Amino acid sequence: MGNKLSKPRRVEKAYDNKKFVHSSDARIIRMLAEYLHPQQQFKLKKVMKTIIFFGSARIHSNDFYKNKMEIINEILAKKKVKLSQSFEQEPSALKQIEDEIALLEQEKIQIEKMQKVSHYYEDARKLSRMISEWSATLPKKERYHICTGGGPGIMEAANRGAIDAGAKSIGLNISLPFEQFPNPYLSKGLNFEFHYFFMRKLWFVMLAHGMVVFPGGFGTLDELMEVLTLRQTHKTTKPLPILLYSSEFWKKLINFDYLIEIGTINAEDLNLFTFVDTPEEAFNVLRDSLIQINNEELL
Repeated sequence: MGNKLSKPRRVEKAYDNKKFVHSSDARIIRMLAEYLHPQQQFKLKKVMKTIIFFGSARIHSNDFYKNKMEIINEILAKKKVKLSQSFEQEPSALKQIEDEIALLEQEKIQIEKMQKVSHYYEDARKLSRMISEWSATLPKKERYHICTGGGPGIMEAANRGAIDAGAKSIGLNISLPFEQFPNPYLSKGLNFEFHYFFMRKLWFVMLAHGMVVFPGGFGTLDELMEVLTLRQTHKTTKPLPILLYSSEFWKKLINFDYLIEIGTINAEDLNLFTFVDTPEEAFNVLRDSLIQINNEELL
């Protein structure tokens, strides 16, 4: 006799199969998801125009550094007392305490260094609030919403400024092994987590009507150069005011005049961006540019 057939059962649908969806064969599905999900949420939340803030994840508020310094000073005081009372201990134990004190002293030096640039955090927060408050006076369809990479530092400051103004706050986060985690100033439904850098960058540019770039590191430089390249090559043809915050920082970091001198960029390429040095100056330049663009579109 033949084997008795088992009762047929329904199997899992392919799109419910987590193992398949996360396989290399289904990579295109994951890419599409990172396009379609933000698109759905932006429609639901009526987000049509954004102002992008880029900047270092490592620049925090002055209060952050003050609190950190207080904690380190407390630990240091205890370590030094312990060291002064440990002359009868083994040399190895004394050496360990001395090494711990040396590390804490180095950390203090680093905090003092970062405190000197913490004003960028305060400036980003203030500028974001100013933009959000002005945007709230516009018709709903014309409003601009603050959008960042959703992480700490300057990103947090900009999102925080939007929340200060009672506005929507958008974060396009990305999964990284360090630094990048969502800040607490993101609106519900507008906090996204990306795996693919290129999909995240697409959504930065897709809705952007202005961009403010604060001092930062490799990630900030990557984001800035990507957008400048899109503008220079006319891959993005819509008007897009780009503000480089802190002329001292940017001119020291990149010798734009030298690039013109050796012929790797044209002089008119410098018209792609504007240097600004205060929240008030940045706000006025951005607001006036956006008003001019809107007026030209109405003609």
